[in-house]
Amino acid sequence: MSLYGLLVFSAVYALAVASPGPGVAAVIARSLANGTRGAPAFIAGFLVGDLIWFAFAATGLAALAQSAHAVFVAVKYAGAAYLLYLAYKMWTSPAVAADNTPGLEKGQKPFQLFLGSLALTLANPKTMVFFLALLPTVVSLERLTLLGFAEMVVAISILLPLTFSAYVVLADRARRVFKSTKAVRRINRGTGAAMACAAVVVATR
Repeated sequence: MSLYGLLVFSAVYALAVASPGPGVAAVIARSLANGTRGAPAFIAGFLVGDLIWFAFAATGLAALAQSAHAVFVAVKYAGAAYLLYLAYKMWTSPAVAADNTPGLEKGQKPFQLFLGSLALTLANPKTMVFFLALLPTVVSLERLTLLGFAEMVVAISILLPLTFSAYVVLADRARRVFKSTKAVRRINRGTGAAMACAAVVVATR
């Protein structure tokens, strides 16, 4: 895939990962309660879950692009609309302090933490819907190669752990910030505005 497509995919995906949602809430809540203990295994579960949903979305859309071009184009513009919808939801979502979100129990073993975050991701089909919306706008899926697929896998494998690790460190070291609803509201609106800009870019590409 082109460098431009990879950069746009990476930017929009990073925004989606960083935006407040079940995954971010769980990471912050657990870090507020337990610090950095068990964080690598917990984050690994989210990563594997995202890669599974990405694989389903990419292979399905590639087949659609080759067999039904008109439907594929419709999916592409529907995807841009969905990204705008996500931006609206981020901007208007209520500011809930992280310490009000249930975390996982203390004392869980790494494998249990991994399974918990993996189950949370796989139980949320919105992750695959996001990939279905994003991919047609940034890559020519009818010409998707194994190398292009691998490049996006690498991007996901770098961006998700880095983003969630940043949340873990910040929640561990600056707990008062994440307990403030004002701070959460600013994160929601900042991410929503950035996502709207990204949607416009990919829709007009």
